[in-house]
Amino acid sequence: MLIKFINIKLIFFVIFTLNLSKTFSQSDSLTVNYQLNKLKDKKIYYHKLTKGEYDGYRVKIHFGQDRNKATEIKTKFLSKYRDADAYENYIQPNFVIVVGDFKTKPEAFGFLTKIKSDFPAAFIVKDKIRPKKHGN
Repeated sequence: MLIKFINIKLIFFVIFTLNLSKTFSQSDSLTVNYQLNKLKDKKIYYHKLTKGEYDGYRVKIHFGQDRNKATEIKTKFLSKYRDADAYENYIQPNFVIVVGDFKTKPEAFGFLTKIKSDFPAAFIVKDKIRPKKHGN
């Protein structure tokens, strides 16, 4: 009789433990989902603040006061290097042409080496870059 009573207690203990672990695993899953949603919201908010740009490198191929010359150099660059992006900025009193969106300095250096013969005064600068869209 005592053995039956111990076996029944053991069975109830096992069932209770399994139900308890199931409850905790559901709770943990809900916590993880909540944290993932919070992270997604933070990422969306961050991209709104930064306009989707982040720290990286570009190659500066021109800076000068003549806007027409800057536009001419940008056009020359884009006609030869169609896969790269070029950006024209005005930083008083100069018009600046920077090219590329590189996450790392070695990536930028590789590109600089490629274009150096066409743009000998080019050099690497830190800048805000735009992420590449996948599938384009």
